[in-house]
Amino acid sequence: MVAQVVERQHPILACAQAIGAALADVADVQPTYMAPADQRAALLELTTVRRQLDELQLRVVAAAGPAVEAEGARDVAAWLVMKTQADGGSARAEQRLARAVDDKWLGVRNGLAAGEVSVDQARVIVAGLEALPAEVGPDVIAKAEAHLVALAGMHTPRELRVLARRILEIVAPEIAEAEEAKRLEREEQDARDKIRFSCRYPGDGTARGTLVLPDADMTRLVTYLESFASPRKTPGAIGGDEDRVPYHRRLGQAFCSLLEHLDPAHLPAHGGHGTTLMVTMTRESLLADLGVAAVVGGGERLSASAVRRLACTAKIIPVVLGGKGEILDLGRSRRLYSSAQHKAMRLRDQHCRAENCSIPATWCEAHHLKPWSQGGKTDIGDGALLCSWHHHVIHDRRYEHEVLRGGAIRIRRRAGGPQPSHESERIG
Repeated sequence: MVAQVVERQHPILACAQAIGAALADVADVQPTYMAPADQRAALLELTTVRRQLDELQLRVVAAAGPAVEAEGARDVAAWLVMKTQADGGSARAEQRLARAVDDKWLGVRNGLAAGEVSVDQARVIVAGLEALPAEVGPDVIAKAEAHLVALAGMHTPRELRVLARRILEIVAPEIAEAEEAKRLEREEQDARDKIRFSCRYPGDGTARGTLVLPDADMTRLVTYLESFASPRKTPGAIGGDEDRVPYHRRLGQAFCSLLEHLDPAHLPAHGGHGTTLMVTMTRESLLADLGVAAVVGGGERLSASAVRRLACTAKIIPVVLGGKGEILDLGRSRRLYSSAQHKAMRLRDQHCRAENCSIPATWCEAHHLKPWSQGGKTDIGDGALLCSWHHHVIHDRRYEHEVLRGGAIRIRRRAGGPQPSHESERIG
């Protein structure tokens, strides 16, 4: 009788194959016909099982380095990319997490194995623990890990990230404030070092910019923009086109409004003069409904309608040229309404003069009813307050307007004229 040695399959491999076989058995089973209670139970059970499988995968990834090196792979992540077409970034993130929970954060690994912690939560917890100051003792670190793992059952990854940043307040309150001050100083300095602004001009009339700011400065900027983008309306006010502009576009428009309202008197001086934008164009272009674009200081071009709108409120100097290029008008005395005039118009108008618009007067801009470019005077009788939206629209040649008997200004699209883009019609 000859004895045969049967090589026993490793339990982890047998488990993976059994799971694959079980999944194959239900590949064609439709969950549509499950009872609602069974569907809910299945969702929760599958979530737990998936977390347990993630932990098992991490355990194997952490141990499989020598096995993949035998096939010439640099590491497990590179081997998985080659064999499974996995995303390289995701594979490397998985490998880093596998090494972390295998070498150091056993509490996190146990939470994964029990199905109580997701991979996303595990990454947040590990990042928070590894960010703890080096002088924090092992007992405090162990308490922090146990507490964050316990919180995973009640909080999303985003919420856990916030809690992890303040974990010392729970597990070591006696040193939390001092360590928090040090961390904030480091983060603020790092943020200052990362500040940048870059822009490019694709040649289609727009410019694309990338802005990186510290949290506090970005919050401040967004607060300013939202004050321009979402001025208060009276309850029950009738909505208009401005209410249908998508939020991201409203913020962009608000940024332009913010720039237009900056006072050059409070900006740095160049060569002894305040920071001033000068626009040069011919008198004929300024008066024309569709004039030749004006040239701004750095060579950029603006339409005549844009210049007429900027002349109402923006701190610019319009340089109007005659036929031979001589300067006919370098600005004009009293082109902009004074603060006292603006206050008087606020008392008179109370809100935006556009028909059915209830934006309060304090949010509005002064507009020349007879355009400044056509000799309009800067006096109260020739002025009207308009919100930023309607001030743009009234200078848009796609629209026409009339002053009604009661003083309201009716603005409507010209019949048969060019229409705004479809994006502005979507609900924001």
